Amino acid sequence: MRIKEIRKLKPDDQDKKLRELKLELLKEKGNIEMGGNIKNPGRIKVIRKDIAKLNTLKAERLKSKTTGKK
Repeated sequence: MRIKEIRKLKPDDQDKKLRELKLELLKEKGNIEMGGNIKNPGRIKVIRKDIAKLNTLKAERLKSKTTGKK
């Protein structure tokens, strides 16, 4: 996901997407640990980056609430 796409989402939708990505990452890592093959090894990197983007925007949201700025 691009940062612009994430910013367009409502905060609740951002949190939902974050949970979905964390679950997907957990499943992918579990599959690797069990000795399974993954179809797209680069997907893990993309998931991790998307999680980082969502966490960054979440921190920005919280910071703007506490300081009263936008």
